[in-house]
Amino acid sequence: MPACCSWSEVFQYETNKVTRIQSVNYGTIKWILHVIIFSYVCFALVSDKLYQRKEPVISSVHTKVKGIAEVTAEVMENGVKRSVQSVFDTADYTFPLQGNSFFVMTNFLKTEGQEQRLCPENPTRRTLCSSDRGCKKGWMDPQSKGIQTGRCIVYKGNQKTCEVAAWCPTEAVEEKPPRPALLSSAENFTVLIKNNIDFPGHNYTTRNILPGLNISCTFHKTQNPQCPIFRLGDIFQETGDNFSEVAIQGGIMGIEIYWDCNLDSWSHRCRPKYSFRRLDDKTTNESLYPGYNFRYAKYYKENNVEKRTLIKVFGIRFDILVFGTGGKFDIIQLVVYIGSTLSYFGLATVFIDFLINTYSSTFCRSRVYPCCKCCEPCAVNEYYYRKKCESIVEPKPTLKYVSFVDEPHIRMIDKQLLGKSLQHVKGQEVPRPLMDFADLTKLPLSLHDPPPIPGQPEEMQPLREEATPKSRDRPSWCQCGSCLPSQLPESRRCLEELCCRRKPGACITTSQLFGKLVLSRHALQLLLLYQEPLMALEAEATNDRLRHCAYRCYTTWRFGSQDVADFAILPSCCRWRIRKEFPKSEGPYSGFRSPY
Repeated sequence: MPACCSWSEVFQYETNKVTRIQSVNYGTIKWILHVIIFSYVCFALVSDKLYQRKEPVISSVHTKVKGIAEVTAEVMENGVKRSVQSVFDTADYTFPLQGNSFFVMTNFLKTEGQEQRLCPENPTRRTLCSSDRGCKKGWMDPQSKGIQTGRCIVYKGNQKTCEVAAWCPTEAVEEKPPRPALLSSAENFTVLIKNNIDFPGHNYTTRNILPGLNISCTFHKTQNPQCPIFRLGDIFQETGDNFSEVAIQGGIMGIEIYWDCNLDSWSHRCRPKYSFRRLDDKTTNESLYPGYNFRYAKYYKENNVEKRTLIKVFGIRFDILVFGTGGKFDIIQLVVYIGSTLSYFGLATVFIDFLINTYSSTFCRSRVYPCCKCCEPCAVNEYYYRKKCESIVEPKPTLKYVSFVDEPHIRMIDKQLLGKSLQHVKGQEVPRPLMDFADLTKLPLSLHDPPPIPGQPEEMQPLREEATPKSRDRPSWCQCGSCLPSQLPESRRCLEELCCRRKPGACITTSQLFGKLVLSRHALQLLLLYQEPLMALEAEATNDRLRHCAYRCYTTWRFGSQDVADFAILPSCCRWRIRKEFPKSEGPYSGFRSPY
């Protein structure tokens, strides 16, 4: 966009020019792609409800676990194991946790009657000793149960360990959890999950418990999917796990509550969907601490001595994960979606342009492979490509074009000439632009074809086959015999050392067409007046105007495109022939100057 120079240029509108190709094949491809894109856009709009403004859910969760279990367990008291039978209710096997989680105990190990005193440490690789030198007073280890006193005492039989100040008797580290789990009947426990949700942006609040809920229901994936009461064994069954196996060492289970709420009045629906996922690593071996467990203690006094019962609890932690969105129709979201999808229809244009650019007749133009029936689509694409694209070269002071009458193409030279004659610079071959025959309307009537003479055959007027004999004053690079030495300074002389031919032959100035198109004074005057009808041709400036108009006529004739003609170099023979016809009154000729 050009820089704004005035208020009139500020209030302008610019749009792209479109090339319309009348083609059944490409038109069919376009409409097929448009139908596919339109179908996808409509399907995504309806299925994903992209016309709604979505808001994430805000929730709170409250749980209640119910169930009774009868447990027979062996406990350690004063170094003696004994069996204890007891009944566990909700207060015994559930523990409050932070966040949306609850814990159910399924197995445990008890160490009863512990009190603060000195006792031998449990035998391990670090605590075994043979004398006091193997123990260090005041030393503590994160894996130890107390602080060493520096003494090595008998633990059991001939086995000695370091003495520690701790809760004694110390917990047996290597003791395995009971098999089967002591609270294996927890499989039949049930949990009621109360979930309240809110979408503040839509001013909507609801809960997962339906009005008139049957409190005796139990969740089932297909038969009763909205019941908020879950049997623990069914939860593990949904994930493909065995509750009895997990209950031995514990684990972590996720209860997912997904809310996908449509809050539009014409299709209102906001019900939760429950799913379950095992969150701990069930493949971990025992050396990497599998399952889920923790320790807690119950303190009491006996004979004025503070004691405690240490319990190592194994169980299952249930994490309730609530997520989802609530959507409601919003005209802004619909407009944004429609606007964003309009660009998808441009894919058809990109794809068809790719076909045109890829399968243009570059293959057919190759001299190695002749054109055949298989190349016909390439030729068609090449025609479209020429109509659609225009190749230009960056204008630089070193850019020049030359044309030889005995070559079908023109040559582009884009380098600095250092004393080398322009005649011998090879350059890059460039196809000659097609002639716009509409320009022939600018020619005077006298240049149109005369009526044929009856009985006389029509003849073309080619160049004469014989070259003009070279004289001694002709330069060595001249091939037509009509060129003259340059009068420019030595630094710019190479720009005029150019002949109309690449190989020896007749000069283009001997052609009758050169005289009519380039040297005709009447034709040049008409062309000047065609551009400026009221132009006054003063006597002094007439030759200068006609000479430059003749230069332009030659470059347009031989180079075709106006962009190429601006950088065209006239052969020496043509330049001097034009100068001879329209000489300069005084002063030297300036020669070629780059327009940039």
